[in-house]
Amino acid sequence: MAFITENILLIAIAFASGALLLWPYVLKRTAGASLDTLGATRMINDTQALVLDVRAPGEFEAGHLPNARNIPLAELDKRAGELPAGRPVIVCCATGTTSAKAASSLRKAGRQDVFNLDGGLNAWRQAGLPVVK
Repeated sequence: MAFITENILLIAIAFASGALLLWPYVLKRTAGASLDTLGATRMINDTQALVLDVRAPGEFEAGHLPNARNIPLAELDKRAGELPAGRPVIVCCATGTTSAKAASSLRKAGRQDVFNLDGGLNAWRQAGLPVVK
């Protein structure tokens, strides 16, 4: 028992570190389905999926996926009705983390055909796919 009381701070840090390591996994699970760059390009070509970029306008203008629509995450709840019905939506951001939150939000709003671009724009660029400025 003395060991625990003497090292409570170290034990708390260990638990907090473990929780932070698990957080990306939990976030990915709540976002629903995700696509890698190959799956995203197939879906865009085969189903005319809409690409929704949820980054800030300045980041969007610096480079984005071709034909992407920009609705920042902070405005998504108010502007979700702008997304056309009947088309799948691929949500992207810089790394895939913010877009996971956006995909989760769209699912809660009743949208079923929502996919997160795993790795975001960074993965898209690494795959050598086109970026529009």
